[in-house]
Amino acid sequence: MILLGSTGSIGVNTLKIAKKFNLNIEVLVAGNNYKLLNQQIKDFNPKYVVVKDRETVKNVDFKNVLWGESSILEVLEKSESNLVVNALVGEAGLRPTLKAQELNKKIALANKESLVIAGKFIDISKITPIDSEHFGLWYLLNGQCKMGNGKLNNEKFKKLYITASGGALRDWEIDKIKEATLKDVLNHPNWSMGKKITIDSATMVNKLFELLEAKWLFNTNNIDAFIETKSVIHALVEWIDGSTTAHISATDMKLPIAFALLKKVDVEILKPINLVEVGSLKFRKIEIKRYPVWEIKETLLNNSDLGVVINTANEFAIEQFLKGKIGFLNISKIILEAVKKFENVKLNSVEDIFEIKNEVRKWCESNFI
Repeated sequence: MILLGSTGSIGVNTLKIAKKFNLNIEVLVAGNNYKLLNQQIKDFNPKYVVVKDRETVKNVDFKNVLWGESSILEVLEKSESNLVVNALVGEAGLRPTLKAQELNKKIALANKESLVIAGKFIDISKITPIDSEHFGLWYLLNGQCKMGNGKLNNEKFKKLYITASGGALRDWEIDKIKEATLKDVLNHPNWSMGKKITIDSATMVNKLFELLEAKWLFNTNNIDAFIETKSVIHALVEWIDGSTTAHISATDMKLPIAFALLKKVDVEILKPINLVEVGSLKFRKIEIKRYPVWEIKETLLNNSDLGVVINTANEFAIEQFLKGKIGFLNISKIILEAVKKFENVKLNSVEDIFEIKNEVRKWCESNFI
């Protein structure tokens, strides 16, 4: 396989599954964590290695190390592997997804931006989701839908649901949220993640994006989200007969990764959840007062081209928040203002994505710096 983002959490777990099932790794693509990458090279003996920049090349124990986005695309063309695991963070994952699609390769996708920004230009038949929420929906619908060709038997279900943790500020008094510091926002109650994803969890942008991903993956707008504070339930399907089924598992990405790589899993990947030990589960509505971006949920689902606007504004706002130039609530404010400004945006080609991104970025810089 080709593994993009090998030193991140998804990449590390992918290599654990690869080792467990003796799967070949042809390509390793990583960022700047050369110490971990060197160990991965030693363990898996890849044919190609690509890193983020020229400086990192000097520290990698591998002949002919390549660097940069163009090298990733070049290696995708040269490689013989038919499976690409895309665990790159941010917009960096978009062009590799499009290139893998062009080369008719299968894509195990953990890169949100690929679908959020360019869902209308991606062939869903080549995509298998690695996100726990989308995997949970696929798992529940397996047999009821043909995942992988974008067709879903809507006669069987009434609505799809994914769950949210609520983020670091979920228990704060609403009037106090405006005072939240970066340290507060990064103090996630359930797990430790990267800064951007943790901030996105606190604003609920992460879940907004996951709803849009689900729209593309399952070809439906009949989807919503709510908070489940222990992150034990990842997805639910409400059927037309009035019953609801839930996907319950430990918060561990090895299960969706294993299915993405192997298609069928006949051995235990995770330790089953002991619901007696879990005790009680708490469910909450996602309130607009606490999570202002939730106001545009239906707007986004009805005009998915806004994904590039929201993603660009969000990246800009997070940069400013990390620099201490804006408060936490200003992240949502900037996103909402951007949606108002670019509400009529239309994407007619992949090239439009990058033109609109530049336009949104310039607008953000001229209005919020």
